[in-house]
Amino acid sequence: MKVLQHTFLLLIAIGLLSCKDEVKPASATKIPVETTTPEMAKRDDIIAFAKLYMGTAYCYASSNPKKGFDCSGFVNFVYNHFGIELPRSSSGFKNLGKALKPSEFKVGDVLVFYGYRDKNSIGHVGIVCEANGMQSKFIHASSGKEMAVTISELGSAQYTARFYKCISPFEI
Repeated sequence: MKVLQHTFLLLIAIGLLSCKDEVKPASATKIPVETTTPEMAKRDDIIAFAKLYMGTAYCYASSNPKKGFDCSGFVNFVYNHFGIELPRSSSGFKNLGKALKPSEFKVGDVLVFYGYRDKNSIGHVGIVCEANGMQSKFIHASSGKEMAVTISELGSAQYTARFYKCISPFEI
């Protein structure tokens, strides 16, 4: 039954992405079917859905896959697809949720970063796609050299220096 549910979700996502004028995903990823808890199944589904948008162009102030995404637009779009409301602006994450310890990071948690130029305000967010504490990987809409939805390492100097906190969207 779970295999059918996951396959159906993937087919819906691919069908929605093939509409005229939309940015098509670089490739469809296989949705994991083996999970241990309903929450983990949802977390895995969130990452599989987010990965469908790998390579989608960066577009400031957009949460529209036809145009592209900014960081918070991407996070907002992905979670809205699963009925989870999150802030549309990265600054809205500053006082949201309880900060997790690195040992508590899970796939699907949201990483919150200070701005690139302004170290006093929140300026970037992404979704943990491989949980490993401060060495976790995350998927995000990058305005850096990639200018697209990509996967980066939290442990890289540019992100470690800007890291503010990690929160669980399931505990807000």
